[in-house]
Amino acid sequence: MKKFIAVAGNIGVGKSTLTAMLAEKLAWEPFYEAVDDNPYLADFYANMQQWSFHSQVFFLSRRLRHHRQILDRPRTVVQDRSVYEDAEVFAENLFRQGNMSERDYRTYRELYTAMRLFLPPPDLVVYLRASVPVLIKRIRKRGRDFERQVSAEYLGQLNQLYEEWIDRFSLCPVLTVPADNLDFVQYNSHMELIAAKIVDKLSGKEVVVFD
Repeated sequence: MKKFIAVAGNIGVGKSTLTAMLAEKLAWEPFYEAVDDNPYLADFYANMQQWSFHSQVFFLSRRLRHHRQILDRPRTVVQDRSVYEDAEVFAENLFRQGNMSERDYRTYRELYTAMRLFLPPPDLVVYLRASVPVLIKRIRKRGRDFERQVSAEYLGQLNQLYEEWIDRFSLCPVLTVPADNLDFVQYNSHMELIAAKIVDKLSGKEVVVFD
């Protein structure tokens, strides 16, 4: 039976890498986050107040389209970042920090809420949890120019919102991966462990922990 798995987590935590590795190891179909083709992203990092709404609407429309396409796929799909994170973490943070106006935020939330009603949830969310120092290290390592201005404070704010979102998220099961301690790129044994835990969770095992 096909499944739908969404990989969630902060900027630089390794979502795209884990998505690719899971797809290769388990013969799943990958869906990747739209980053480089977002025409607003560089402008957004340079001036968040001016471009936040445009950038978030682009991400939301792309994620909603991917979500719908995934549901129609015949194979198991693993998605790089869920539609929920855009609204519950990134747009929420922009609004709280004064980088999105109340009018734009309300419009964005109304669009997100309306569209979400028509989208069945994933079978599993895999949440990669990492500390700010680890995130900064990984962001610098991958070297995307438009991410060079991302501050530790910003990443910390996002981490807090991720924790708040995961705590209240109940649409499907969640598997939290301690990404500070598991370097699945460097160590194959770490990747094997994560894949095994995901399979356990998908099989219906309620309590799955990383010892």
